Amino acid sequence: MTSPGSPAQARSLIIERLVGDSGEADQVIEAGRAMAERAVPLLQNGLSGELRVPVIVDLKAVEVSRVPDARSHAGDNFAMTVVGSPASSDAMTLVIDAAAIAIMVSTLFGGDPDMPVSPIERDLSPIETDVSTMVFQQVAQALNGSGPRSLDLRLPVPRAMSGTEAKRHVLRDGAAIRVVLGISTPVDSGSITVTMPQRVVLAGRDGTASVSEADHGTSWRARFSEEVMRSAVALEATMPLTRLTLGDLANLEVGQVIDFDETAQSRARLSARGQTLFVCEFGKLGQNYTVRIKHPFDAGQDFIDGLMPAGAGRA
Repeated sequence: MTSPGSPAQARSLIIERLVGDSGEADQVIEAGRAMAERAVPLLQNGLSGELRVPVIVDLKAVEVSRVPDARSHAGDNFAMTVVGSPASSDAMTLVIDAAAIAIMVSTLFGGDPDMPVSPIERDLSPIETDVSTMVFQQVAQALNGSGPRSLDLRLPVPRAMSGTEAKRHVLRDGAAIRVVLGISTPVDSGSITVTMPQRVVLAGRDGTASVSEADHGTSWRARFSEEVMRSAVALEATMPLTRLTLGDLANLEVGQVIDFDETAQSRARLSARGQTLFVCEFGKLGQNYTVRIKHPFDAGQDFIDGLMPAGAGRA
């Protein structure tokens, strides 16, 4: 399995799963704005080089948000891609609206930038999707940075998705920062929205998000108010029983006894608020039943184990 490298990292992962890792709003916005302001001139130069004509790029907004809200203001016909990094599989979610796509396509294929472009009121064509991917690549390169501040994004960006695929793509929830970039000509304007988890934005910037063994308690309280720290969270421990066919399940009757798998006691799961946190071992201490924490829950490994034949799971 893949597990956090230290107890402090494990604690951070669990907190993020429960409420979403976040920082102080002012601090997050300041870091995001600084990143965006450095990137805007690079992006403008990059797009102008691709299009061979000047395009105006400006910073419209920097605000705290949630990752699933990345496409909430994009309208019906937009393109989207999700870029990963070593720190996160969804380090950057990029969304371009139909107006910006129309500007890019028209300008790229020789349209007069002083004339209005026709709005896109249908599903995107393959060419429009390819142009959106080109724009996303330029945005990601500009924001990626270099040196200690680099986001280390996995480039090139994945091909843009659109239509039903983009609307139904599942975005993992979490605290985020939302950067809105304006793309405009003298007569038209559109926008590109960049959404990043707050922990990605803060990581490596003046040590904001670093957590050591000595200061993990202070770090937790710096992230959350005392009210949150005092909130009660109900824990649930569950233990897997066995694998049955749908036919067997349909034939179950009241009073029927179901045997445990041999490894069931060592695969109990500890959950809170619907999120699995740890894999545990079920046991008994005196007259009380107990669960002993073994390791943090790994969703990726659990998915792989679920593909294996019955009885072949982790011991």
